[in-house]
Amino acid sequence: MSLQLLLVEDKPATRDQLVQVIEQSPFTISCANDGLDGLNRSKNHHFDVVLVDHKMPLMDGLSLIKSLRQIEQYQQTPIILMTTQDASQVQPLADKAGANLCLPKPVDAKRLLGLLTDLAAATGEPQQTTA
Repeated sequence: MSLQLLLVEDKPATRDQLVQVIEQSPFTISCANDGLDGLNRSKNHHFDVVLVDHKMPLMDGLSLIKSLRQIEQYQQTPIILMTTQDASQVQPLADKAGANLCLPKPVDAKRLLGLLTDLAAATGEPQQTTA
């Protein structure tokens, strides 16, 4: 079973750039266009990692993270928030919402790939499934 990553990003150009980086990682990627779309996809399918944009229509990244943390299967899931704002100012808000990490945008491709590789190694332990 491959590891699943949900990318929640409203800007198509940014989403395409991030997809190119994530495709080099061990994750299979799914995309959501905004926070509400991301929440709905997360309720219907479990993702091993969620990568979330900060400012989006319908539901922003912080609201999405708070909502995900209320779902039992996402209480321990790594969630990374990406922001164009000063990451040092957004970090406390991200921490309060339940994010594991806050990355400045544009996201450094090598750093993101390294993080995802590390997360895959940590998450990639065989999981018991009930079939």
